[in-house]
Amino acid sequence: MVATVLKLRYRALFNTLARRPWQLVGFIFGALWGLGILASVTAGIISLSIFGSLDAAAGVSILGGSALILGWVVAPIVATGMDTSIDARRLAPFPFTRRQTMLALAGTGITGIPGVVTTLVALISVILWLRWPLAALAGIPAALIGVAICVVASRLVGELSGGMGGNRRGRELIGTIVLVVIMLSGPLITGILALLDGGTGSLGDRFGAAAAVLPWTPLGAAWGVAPALAAGEGVLALARVAIALATLAVLGWAWSRAVDRSTSAPPRQSSRQVAAGKLGLFGVMPTGGVGATWARSLNAWLRDPRYLRQLLVVPIFPILFAFIGGVDGFGFAASPVLVAFMLAIGGYADISYDGTAYATVLATGIRGRDDRLGRLLGAASLGIPLVVIVSIVSCVLSGDAGRLALVLGASLGVLLVGYGVSAVTSAMIIAPVAAPGDSPFKSVPGQTFVSGLLVFVVWAVIGVLSLPVLVIAVTGMVQGPAGWGFATLAVGLIVGAGAAVLGVFLGGRTFDRSGPELFDRIRSLPTT
Repeated sequence: MVATVLKLRYRALFNTLARRPWQLVGFIFGALWGLGILASVTAGIISLSIFGSLDAAAGVSILGGSALILGWVVAPIVATGMDTSIDARRLAPFPFTRRQTMLALAGTGITGIPGVVTTLVALISVILWLRWPLAALAGIPAALIGVAICVVASRLVGELSGGMGGNRRGRELIGTIVLVVIMLSGPLITGILALLDGGTGSLGDRFGAAAAVLPWTPLGAAWGVAPALAAGEGVLALARVAIALATLAVLGWAWSRAVDRSTSAPPRQSSRQVAAGKLGLFGVMPTGGVGATWARSLNAWLRDPRYLRQLLVVPIFPILFAFIGGVDGFGFAASPVLVAFMLAIGGYADISYDGTAYATVLATGIRGRDDRLGRLLGAASLGIPLVVIVSIVSCVLSGDAGRLALVLGASLGVLLVGYGVSAVTSAMIIAPVAAPGDSPFKSVPGQTFVSGLLVFVVWAVIGVLSLPVLVIAVTGMVQGPAGWGFATLAVGLIVGAGAAVLGVFLGGRTFDRSGPELFDRIRSLPTT
């Protein structure tokens, strides 16, 4: 049964790649990336096994393995996405038992490019312990347990993010909560490790402290078995095996419950009644194309988790840099600018989020300029206040309120430039995105490379157009904000507003010219 599911899954994949050349290019680059990672890691492991000490090998094994598990959980959110062409809800109509469904899903995860690379890297890591035969022998099953934890944990989080069936709002709520918890896990772990030595030790000391603690956690237990045996500590090795097996058992049990819920409670449509005459934002905003689009866009930013999840970066960057370098570090001071960069790209593929509902936009006959301006105002209604708040809070916490004008100028300049660029790109770029209610982990194999490339191209354009503001801001940071702060604020507002106006004009002309073509491209997007 599992072999049949995998055969059908990869036949569908190859057919899709054959029809879509750019997706095939992305898949090939993904495979080459995996081979490059594998070759680099293998070379490093062989060198370390020959010239490294036991402590060095233990540190690399534990820290690397822990990062591997964390990466399997976090990477689908922040980077790659999860292939959901085969998931529990898709298999629900077939007469599979829960165990068969879980085996099929695990097989899909382990036979993809990340799964194959992870398995090979885990097995190759046994080379570290060839000088200690017992440790090398035990390292093989321990590494396989670690790989199993990676796959099961990733699948569990994928099911949780999908809301385990139920109505759409419930799935979206659960998915958003899972995203918040996982995205905050990085700063929390960083802060805990920094506290292990009082925040005063060197980077090497912190790595050493982490390598001593992680084997007693679900992240590092499996990877700490071989180091313990190599050091002659058999009791510690057994304890870590027990922790790793218990982790796998708990994750498997939780995943089993999630799969059962997903297959027995398939997604349901949800609806709610609204009193007559209650138009919400549509009754508040100005009438006409701009006002209606503004209300619709702001509704999306306030209620659609696909937009709301982009706002999670607002607290993430300040918290992360506060943990790493403290509130008086350069990273914390620059965090409002990074937040602006992230928010600026939020609408780069705005029409893609409309999906086939974009047909209703075309049917209204709205002018492109009005559509572009309405979407920009919707994003700015939240983006500008959030950037201002982050700038004020970061300056107050760092004890340097005199830097506020400089930080505000750079942040608002980047944000407005980004809105102008997005007004153009969203009338040109159609990219596969999660449908309403879909898991945030959803991706199309091979498409991740293309989508990621487009994002970096848009970021590069924003960076180039923001250079006048950023140069003045960096100069002010180096020489002091006195005399540079208000200059940065003025240049930022002028350059940003000019880019926004120009973006609305150019994006509107592009929208008017290519509106029907965009809809055809939306309809032809891959759905698996």
